[in-house]
Amino acid sequence: MKNYIKFITMRAGNFSIALVIVMLSASISAHAQGDGARFYWKGLMGTNAFPVIVNSMGGNANPLDPAQTIIPGSNFESTMSMAGYARMLPILKRSAMISVIVPMGRIAGEASLNGVDFSGTARGFGDPQLMLDINVIGPKAIMNIPGMLRYKPGFSVDILGSLAIPVGAYDNTSPINLGQNRWYGRIGAPVVWQIGQWIPGKRTTFEMLPAVWFFADNTDFMGKTMATKPKYQLEAHLTRDFMERIWGSLDVISYTGGISTIDGVEGSALSNLGLGGTLGYHINDNMQLFLSYSTTVNDNNPEDLKMDQFRFTLLYGWHPLIEGMRRLKGE
Repeated sequence: MKNYIKFITMRAGNFSIALVIVMLSASISAHAQGDGARFYWKGLMGTNAFPVIVNSMGGNANPLDPAQTIIPGSNFESTMSMAGYARMLPILKRSAMISVIVPMGRIAGEASLNGVDFSGTARGFGDPQLMLDINVIGPKAIMNIPGMLRYKPGFSVDILGSLAIPVGAYDNTSPINLGQNRWYGRIGAPVVWQIGQWIPGKRTTFEMLPAVWFFADNTDFMGKTMATKPKYQLEAHLTRDFMERIWGSLDVISYTGGISTIDGVEGSALSNLGLGGTLGYHINDNMQLFLSYSTTVNDNNPEDLKMDQFRFTLLYGWHPLIEGMRRLKGE
């Protein structure tokens, strides 16, 4: 009996906790690098996760502004930490995830707008973000251990919606801010396509996310009104297990549109491509470590977006059922 419990606990832990805690690895970094590889994998319903994320970002746009409004000749640098919570739950027998994450840290920069030079540093909290993701095509929600052991993603499609609440630190006299002083969010349709066997150490996936960002007006951007048209996001990942506990991915992301207008003066549309890579390591059944880097590649002109990002993520996840089985195994 103990050997059976040990086997089931090990397999369930590998498939459940390990799957769901990757889902918060990049949510706060979607502005510059996308959601990230293996972000929309599924786990056992009732799984919980806490992330600790550290980002270092820099470029010619505020890296905390999802509109990525380009200010030619500017230079922004930020070091941010993020904390959050996610939970998997069934909705109409489909797998779903709810999450909240809050950024905090500092951003420094130099910029020139309308002939006025700005330089400074902002510290504090950014805008907290809420997200709901629900699967609509693919396997139904994983409700129990046998279902977890039989699970294969095959081809799956989700619908997601996110919303940022504009309560972050904001100074209406400066373009250097953590908060954005306006509501914003997006809708998208994440796709995961399983390639080959679904065995730890051999898993390969192709993943894609088309999404559209929407922005309310900032009615007090340095005493003026900033309006931003929708921004279109398309990212893709080819991921592969190198070993049972180590995996990597090649990451590509593009953004188009998102023209910002400040008191009638229209800026440039985004048309940028970013390339990067991710390396993941399963420390144990409850913890994972991720290292990611990305950079824009078509950024030779002053009006092109230039952005580099390095991200470190440590995630802890747990499920009451699996933790209880571990206690039985110990007995």
